[in-house]
Amino acid sequence: MAEVQAQLQNLSEEYQNLQQELQEAVQSRQKLEAQKSENEGVKQEFEGLKEGESIYKLVGPALLKQEKVEAESTVNGRLEFIGKELTRTEDQIKEVQNKLDKKKGEIIQLQASAQQAAGGAQAQAPAK
Repeated sequence: MAEVQAQLQNLSEEYQNLQQELQEAVQSRQKLEAQKSENEGVKQEFEGLKEGESIYKLVGPALLKQEKVEAESTVNGRLEFIGKELTRTEDQIKEVQNKLDKKKGEIIQLQASAQQAAGGAQAQAPAK
């Protein structure tokens, strides 16, 4: 019985670690979504610019003039990178959720077998 308890404890710790991993992946996805939204807003601002209007980039404490083509290229590159990271993070979340489901099944199965073993031991005990 002590062996089953140890196995349950071990599975429970693994399950908690997977939950923590899932939480971190979800937080990462939220940050990426915020960055994506921010960059899409910048892209929309670029589309509304008229010919000859200036774009400035904040570098440290200074604003430096930047060409529109270069600024758009930078934003498009960021959006592409963020999109790839979002896809990777979504895949990671699905993988961890699958692992959580599998681990939960293992815990339930072990608990059920432990209860059956305990019930069988009580049934075989002589009545007084």
